[in-house]
Amino acid sequence: MIRILTLMENTSGNPQYVCEHGLSVYIETRNHRVLADTGASSGFLENACSLGVDLEKVDTVVLSHGHYDHSGGILAFSKKNPRARIYMQEAAGEDYYHGDRYIGIDQRILELPQVIFLNGDAQIDEELFLFSNVTGRRCYPQSNLSLSRLEDGKQVQDDFAHEQYLVIREQEKQILVSGCAHNGILNILDRYRELFQDVPDAVVSGFHMMKKTEYTPQERRVILDTAEELKRMETVFYTGHCTGEPALKLMESVMGDRLHRIYSGCEILL
Repeated sequence: MIRILTLMENTSGNPQYVCEHGLSVYIETRNHRVLADTGASSGFLENACSLGVDLEKVDTVVLSHGHYDHSGGILAFSKKNPRARIYMQEAAGEDYYHGDRYIGIDQRILELPQVIFLNGDAQIDEELFLFSNVTGRRCYPQSNLSLSRLEDGKQVQDDFAHEQYLVIREQEKQILVSGCAHNGILNILDRYRELFQDVPDAVVSGFHMMKKTEYTPQERRVILDTAEELKRMETVFYTGHCTGEPALKLMESVMGDRLHRIYSGCEILL
């Protein structure tokens, strides 16, 4: 059985657990204790303690992409556990912006001796696999258009080459864990099918559809089209963080019990 605990998310199902704009997921498999992202701060450490999770036993950390709300707790974690390997795409250390606001990672993370920099896919072992190189753009999240990276001193549209995805394979189960799915969850699943010739049993991921203003007709269409295609898959989806409440409601109206919300402190058994 694979056990997944949400150590940090934007919402909390219990005032006992801290919440913030960030994501951190702890995963227990047969052979590993994995930390997928670390939220925007060290707050996930407090939730881990409340949930009885011993982070000193974590052996693998995966940074989904180079944004602060997924990497903010890495330095605090590394002091508690200097042995766990931290996997990130090399491009995740570059400079990223939302408008004029810097949203990249703390550059001190790049100096940690436990960090392993990747350029593309990586087979960690028979149970854990990381992939990137998602280039499709169908049903592309429109909220990406305000995000940029620094290139030759100028801000250019971010292509999210720094994003990577964790695949957990245990016996006959396959689980896909993403952070924000900036490249679009359908495009990520297209790449997954190229690699594994199937769809995963479950997906844990934000869908990056959050927006402070009302959706345009085009944005609404992208959300509904995404939900319609996800519904046709033999996959159960768990989402939150950057998906946003309005998008969640739209997707739930299409997907029903194929879509589940995550929140700080929630547990998933697969």
